[in-house]
Amino acid sequence: MGLFSRFLLLPPNSPQATGTRSASRGFYPPSGTLPEQMKGEDICMHWSLLRPVGLVLAALVLTTIAAAAEGGKSAGPSEFLLVAQIVLLIAVGRGLGETMQRIGQPSVIGELLAGILLGPSLFGWVWPDAQHAIFPKTPEQKAMIDGIAQFGILLLLLLTGMETDLKLVRKVGKAAIAISIAGILVPFACGFALGEFLPDALLPNPQARLVASLFMGTALSISSVKIVAVVVREMNFMRRNVGQIIVATAVIDDTIGWIIIAVIFSLASHGTLDIASVAKAVLGTLAFLAISFTIGRKLVSQLIRWANDNLVSTAPVVTVILLLMSVMALITHLIGVHTVLGAFVAGILVGESPILTRQIDERLRGLISSFFMPVFFGLAGLSADLTVLRDPNLLMLTGLLVVIASVGKFGGAFVGGTLGGLNTRESLALASGMNARGSTEVIIATIGLSIGVLSQNLFTMIVTMAIVTTMAMPPMLRAALAKLPMNKEEQERLEREEFEKRGFVANLERPLLAVDESVNATFAAHIAGLIAGMRGLPITVLHIGKRAKKREKGSGEEESPEVVVKKAAETVSAHGDAGNVDVTTRVRKSGLGEAIGDEAKKGFDLLVIGVDKVTAAKDRFDREVEDIAAKFEGPLAILAAKGKHLKQPMPDALNILVPVSGSGVSKRGAEVAVALTQAAGSGSLRVIYVATTRDKGAQRGASRGLSQEAGILKDASDLAARYEVDITTTLRVNRAPEAAILREIETTDVDLVVMGVDRIQGDHLSFGGVADAVLRQAKVSVLLVSSGEARQTSTEKA
Repeated sequence: MGLFSRFLLLPPNSPQATGTRSASRGFYPPSGTLPEQMKGEDICMHWSLLRPVGLVLAALVLTTIAAAAEGGKSAGPSEFLLVAQIVLLIAVGRGLGETMQRIGQPSVIGELLAGILLGPSLFGWVWPDAQHAIFPKTPEQKAMIDGIAQFGILLLLLLTGMETDLKLVRKVGKAAIAISIAGILVPFACGFALGEFLPDALLPNPQARLVASLFMGTALSISSVKIVAVVVREMNFMRRNVGQIIVATAVIDDTIGWIIIAVIFSLASHGTLDIASVAKAVLGTLAFLAISFTIGRKLVSQLIRWANDNLVSTAPVVTVILLLMSVMALITHLIGVHTVLGAFVAGILVGESPILTRQIDERLRGLISSFFMPVFFGLAGLSADLTVLRDPNLLMLTGLLVVIASVGKFGGAFVGGTLGGLNTRESLALASGMNARGSTEVIIATIGLSIGVLSQNLFTMIVTMAIVTTMAMPPMLRAALAKLPMNKEEQERLEREEFEKRGFVANLERPLLAVDESVNATFAAHIAGLIAGMRGLPITVLHIGKRAKKREKGSGEEESPEVVVKKAAETVSAHGDAGNVDVTTRVRKSGLGEAIGDEAKKGFDLLVIGVDKVTAAKDRFDREVEDIAAKFEGPLAILAAKGKHLKQPMPDALNILVPVSGSGVSKRGAEVAVALTQAAGSGSLRVIYVATTRDKGAQRGASRGLSQEAGILKDASDLAARYEVDITTTLRVNRAPEAAILREIETTDVDLVVMGVDRIQGDHLSFGGVADAVLRQAKVSVLLVSSGEARQTSTEKA
């Protein structure tokens, strides 16, 4: 207990160390041991912050005792010590990271502090024998944990790349590039100048001062995109104009930084300024980037898709991503630059993959955040010995380093923001955000230490600078962002993006098209192509007909569903939208249900069904449609081509009617109708609301001027306005909604009815009487867009 109390910085017999435990509230100190003003929630907050630290310290003591015992048994490398080191780094790092997050700081600060606490700065000072026993200096033992940390660097850069939004960079364009260049040049020049004037004693090789100065310049000039993005996201400024510029500038900073590090690494490996080797590194880097963002982008996307669709082993996509990262890291090493550049670029390409599902992202993020990050940053902290700062000269130099880094980055970013067209407040927010170094500087300093460019003392100074600037950034950025007003244009854009975030079409990733050889299949392929073309979604065409194999070999190739999908997507492209889609062909080789079930496992979020016969007798869908729907749990789009679409299944325009009722599923139908109208580029859109007289609620609505119904139609008008689509709204009062809808079809020029419908739970596929009546009796084409799950109630809504 005495030792544990020592680590808590409390006397062993003090009242605080002998507190009591409440069964319902956890550990609390006895009464009278805390100031009177710390009551209620203040006490809860106080001890909720200390509880993780106490548990971590308990684990530290127990693990240390065991490790010390093990260290005395063997002088060689020990697996037990490796596991003990990992346990401590993860436990202390995650515990302090939790505490940092609760007080508004990034968790990476806690992981760095964990290494400092476990290293010579505190643990080695308080209990040196135990610290040396659990973290021995023997090369063999150190190499074991270093190997994990080095692979952790690659995974961390993979994650950073995955979080890099190149669309955001392209969107803000020249402003972010100009800001980034100015924000790098000023602090780089300051850091380089500081490196040139550093005492020889701080350099491991004074003859290679140029390389050390370049490392210093880079360490002072690059921001941590991860830390910046976290704070901007916490403040809900990620989609604000200035938030986008801040994050995009940090992305450009990071990208330029890793290219600079790659070149400096090549320079350091030769020891002198070898023009030929530097030129080789620069040209190799440029060639690598050019190939990666052209051929590599498509290749990575296809590999991820192939793994997802063809491999049946556990987590195949994660395996392919890790292999891609490793291969690209090896390539950059072979061209003479550091492996981190390959991992970073691999992360960018993986993040741009159209089928990077949330599950895959969460799996990788969880592994990296919970295991590799605490180990890597913990080891970085272990390498920093803050006891050297007791030397007044080193302490003064470290303070000077922090000041130069902060003033240089803040000033450069502020000037860049002003030149980039930002006002004073926006430039202040930008400068505050760009001053965070965090993980990026630690990685750079670790690389410099590992290749012998930086000394131990210089490494400690850079890590200290990274911690200080990172802890200062969040409150500064929060204060700066809180003072920024929002203009009307920005508010409208944010409202539109917030709506699209909750929308159905905007969140589609992978549609599946199941077709036979009918005219209806061609019409379904056209509709699916319009939907996919709006955002360049990859689409899979599953041939389920009896003549599917003949078609695949070339029969009727000019009118194949694949060709129809691409032509429809090109129609969208003519309006300036995404247009280009990647089409994959699948042919049914087993039973219909089994084939659909196999495809459904691959993560499709919409199944478009285009078969010859849609309905059967007695209010039932055709058996083939029911078999398809039974094996797919997600949203369905069932098409029935009628009227002019039987002769022209690839129409130049769509005249759409969409019934709405105010329900969530009818809003989905309206969203699809609006999207199709926009994608087609021509035609018309009519919205009808039928106020039924079946219940007293509707009658009360009629008596008060149909305000509720008018509100529903206004919502549809607002939806269309967001997509810049003109609509005509109609309000009808009828006892039978299906009769009013059919009447509207007969008296207007519509040629497609789009209905959002619920799947009703039962023995067979059903969407209710209204949808069934419209599907069977309408003389125009019908598209039913269903919800993903069947509901138990049989209430019929359009």
